[in-house]
Parts: sequence; structure tokens; C-alpha cells
Amino acid sequence: MMTKRVMTLMVTVLLINLFSVKLIANSVNNKLAWFQDAKFGMFIHWGVYSKIAGEWKGKEGYNEHVMLYAKIPIVEYEKVAKTLNPVDFNAEAWVLAAKNAGMKYIVITTKHHEGFAMYNSPSSPYNIVNLTDFKRDPVKELSEACRKLDVKFGVYYSLGRDWHDPDVPTNWPKKAGRSNFWDYPNEDAKDFSKYFERKVKPQITELITQYKPTIVWFDTPELISKAQSKELKELIVKLDPQCIVNERVGNGFGDYKVLEQKGGDKIIPGTWETCITMSRNWGYVKADTVYKSTEKLIGLLIDAVSKGGNLLLNVGPTPEGIIKTENLSRLTEIGNWLKTNSEAVYSTKPWKVFGENADSAAYQTQQGFKADEKDAVFDGTPKDVVQDIRFTSKGSDLYVIARSWRQKEVLVKSLKTNEFKMKSVRLLGYKGKIKLKQTALGTFITIPQKAVKSIPIYVFKIKFDSKK
Repeated sequence: MMTKRVMTLMVTVLLINLFSVKLIANSVNNKLAWFQDAKFGMFIHWGVYSKIAGEWKGKEGYNEHVMLYAKIPIVEYEKVAKTLNPVDFNAEAWVLAAKNAGMKYIVITTKHHEGFAMYNSPSSPYNIVNLTDFKRDPVKELSEACRKLDVKFGVYYSLGRDWHDPDVPTNWPKKAGRSNFWDYPNEDAKDFSKYFERKVKPQITELITQYKPTIVWFDTPELISKAQSKELKELIVKLDPQCIVNERVGNGFGDYKVLEQKGGDKIIPGTWETCITMSRNWGYVKADTVYKSTEKLIGLLIDAVSKGGNLLLNVGPTPEGIIKTENLSRLTEIGNWLKTNSEAVYSTKPWKVFGENADSAAYQTQQGFKADEKDAVFDGTPKDVVQDIRFTSKGSDLYVIARSWRQKEVLVKSLKTNEFKMKSVRLLGYKGKIKLKQTALGTFITIPQKAVKSIPIYVFKIKFDSKK
């Protein structure tokens, strides 16, 4: 029989383990707190593909995956890389554009699938400082500008794809589907572990020690093993315990979830972020002229926040280092809207429901793209603006956000007389009194004529009567 002493020892060990798990969970939650409150960030896709700008040997229609789609040999791609010279790059201007838009963090592509490092990488001479006439380190300058202007800094790193390296096999959507098979045709000879040891671990170490990012944003885990994902996450935590890592480190070792080019149709538990393009492509493409409207972009931000997530909104600077006017004008307009309505966005949480009259079809996966190109240009965000309502909350306050509302009256069906008694209602940015009528159908709120905006997205702050 088990002695009392052994039982006591077993219980003690169990309690210690439970306490350790709780400590680890609390540590993860604490370092994620700023991210959960931030809600809005800037994604920057910038690389050699920006120089190519969607056109190769007279053919248009390419994007940041041009090396793969056009099957450009490494020797030719390196020639283009050597010509990259972003003489108009101004790190502070980029960070100010993000900060003035209300963005709280920035994530920059330090190495995309093309394998070229946009920073000074001691472990790989294939980088912007060593190979080009530019000779400057844009990642260093951006990290310094972020610290100066109080914006969190993050680095993107393509993990399971690298078309410059001989040892990176892929299996999506089929074997070798995202591999450099024109320079390295023997897929079976590729050994991911060699690439992992030779390039991934040294470069991640460089990025953290040289630039001290608050986020490591991995992309395309592909064939990384569970043991390698674990090792990589442990390396990052060892180098900087406060650095957070997205789920694309692979195999469940990330700190937060990622959606790409789409929203969701429900409140998503845990910490998550959706990354979305302002135009069609991630990187700069000369032929890319269609941009989402400011109204649409604000609506996407609100939609993510109402469901408990963040929005990482992408820009693709030119090869000279300029963020296009089409991006900047929208960023300015978003920032102006947030100056009035920020309390309904930052540090908020979802309410009991995320909204009303959601267009469920708007979030269904779009058809029409080829399966092997879906991750390059797929955009599952709604293409039209939908008049609907989203909710956020902060403490006991509820924010009712009427998106793209072009009627004089807003009906909030979730606020029925028999369920809620309101103490006050205020329209953010408007000092006058708001007319409302609460019924069994819901609450009718009138938008004053003087409060009508060119961007018709209105935020009503509601305080409830605690006696109800």
C-alpha cells in the first residue's frame, strides 16, 4: 500500500507542477498584454521583389512571389538584388506615418521567401548592406526610429521557404510546390535541418540581438518539425523572454494566432491578429492601382477588434523607399477617425456578441483563384461596404459602432427594453444630445444631421443603469 509520506510527496509534486504551469501561463499573458491592447499595426513588405515591381522580361502580373512564378535563376535574381538602392528611404517618416495612423506596432519583412536579408546579416552575405551600393541597414534604422517614437518594433521572417538556399523542401500544395526546383531540382536531397542550423537559427539570433524586436513574425512553417519549432521558440525566449512569437513558428508553439486576408464570423478566443493588404498585393507592384477605401479599412479594423483581434495592415514601399501616396492618404484618414473614436478601439474587449446584421457571405473563402497561387493574391475580405453594427466594451461601458451607416436612425436590436436599461448615450466627437427610443425591438438612436460624416462610421458610448 502507498504510505502517507509517499502520497504527501506526490501531492506536493503535483501542486508544484500546477503552480509552474500557472506561472508560465501568467508570464505569457503578461508579455502579451500590450499586444492585446494595441489592436492596430503596420505590416511592411519590402525586398528585391519591390525592385522587380511585378514585371519580369516584359511580362506583367507577377508579385512578391515573382522568383517562384517566373522561375528566375539565382544568378539572375542576385543581379537584380545588387541594384536595390532605396535612396529615398527615411525610417522616421515611415514610423511617423504608422504612428499618426494610430498604429501601435510595425512588422517589417527582414527576409522573405526570396532569401535576401534586408538587414546586415553576419551569417549570410546575401544582404542589403553587403551586396548593394546602399550599404545602410534599414532594419536597424527602423528599430531605432520605433524606439524614438514609442512604436513597438517587430520582424517578419520566412521560415519554411527560402529560394536562395539549396536545403529547403516544401510540400504545399504538393511536393516541391513552393521550392526552388529550377536551381535545385533534387527535392529528396534537400535537408531542412541543414538550412535550419546554417541560416534560420543564426539569423533569428542576429535579429533579436541586433534589433531587440518585440515580435518575431514567422511565415510559412512548411516542413519544420515539432522539435525544431520547439527549439526555435526556446531560442527566442532565451534571447529575450518578453519577445512574442506568432503561431507560424509551427507545431503549436506560437503565442498568438494569425488570420490572413480575412476576418472571422465569430468572437475568437485567445490572442489573435489578422493581416490584410491595402491594395491587391503585399509587395510593391507598378500595375497595382486598386486600393481599399478608407471606409473599408476602418471597417476591417473595427471588425477585428469586435471579435477580440488585432489588424496588421500592410503597405508595400517602392524600391526607392517611398510609401505610396495612396497608402499615406488612407493612413492619415484612419488616424483622423481614430483621434475621435480611439477609446472604442484600444484596450477594449468583445461584448457578449460581436455585432448585428453581419454579412456571413462576406467571409466565405472566395473562389476563382488557382489553388497553387491562393496564398499569394488571395483576399477574403469583403469587397463592398456593408451597413451593420459592431460592439466593443471597456469595463462597464459599451461601444456601439455603426459601420457604413447612411440612414438617419440606427436600430440596435441587442439593446431591448426588457434586457437593458441605459443611463446615458453619447456620440463620440459630438457634444450635442442624442435622441433615442428604447423598445422591445431594440434601441433606436438618431444620428444628428450636424454629426453626419464623409466616412459614415459612428461610435455611440453607452453607460448602463446599474439598478437594472
